[in-house]
Parts: sequence; structure tokens; C-alpha cells
Amino acid sequence: MPSREVVNAFVAQVVTGDHVGAIRDWYAEHASMQENQSEPRVGRANLMAHEAKALARTKRVETELLAPPVIDGDRVVIRWRFTFIPREEGAEPRSMEELAWQTWRDGKIWSETFFYDPKQIGR
Repeated sequence: MPSREVVNAFVAQVVTGDHVGAIRDWYAEHASMQENQSEPRVGRANLMAHEAKALARTKRVETELLAPPVIDGDRVVIRWRFTFIPREEGAEPRSMEELAWQTWRDGKIWSETFFYDPKQIGR
């Protein structure tokens, strides 16, 4: 079971915008991430590369924690809001909220599934 301090340290790193570093520092080597019902991505290096590619499409991402993380044994649920600031001049920022459902072991995230309404992305 991760301690509140460990989960808060993870959240603090993500909120600073260091998404790739958070994967490097907090995910197990063979961790998986899954978007809603899509096929999971597996392996920390793969997760970092995917995140870096996604972030490269934007000028920056502003990350907000919308509620304190819920910790229940090895399960953690985090409610996030991400605001994507586009590179294109005059383009409107887009925000999306999601729940991240994580399984932790030995101080690392082993699996994570994101739940969100995909319609938010097109707004």
C-alpha cells in the first residue's frame, strides 16, 4: 500500500508538468497504462515515449488535481484536469477531466487505467 506521502509526491511531480519524469520515477519497469477501453500500453520506456510524443503536440499542459487522491490498499484513484495549450497562435486551449485508477506495489505504479469522456477532447 502506498503511503499518502508517496502518492502526494507523485501528484506534486505531475502537477509541475513533469509528466515524463513522473513515469520514469514512479512507474514499474513493466507498468501498463490504458485509455478507457483501449488496448493497454506496456513498459515504462514505451509509456515515456508515448507521453513525450503526446506532449510534443502542445505548447504545454496545465495539470490540476481536482480532489485529494483516494487510497484504498494498493488502489489509488486520482481526479485530474488537464488543459492543453495549443502551439497554434489564436487556437483555444482545451481541457479534459479524468479519473486515473492505479494499482501500486512496492512504491511503484504497476497499472493505470484512465476513465474520461472522449467527447471532451473535441470541445
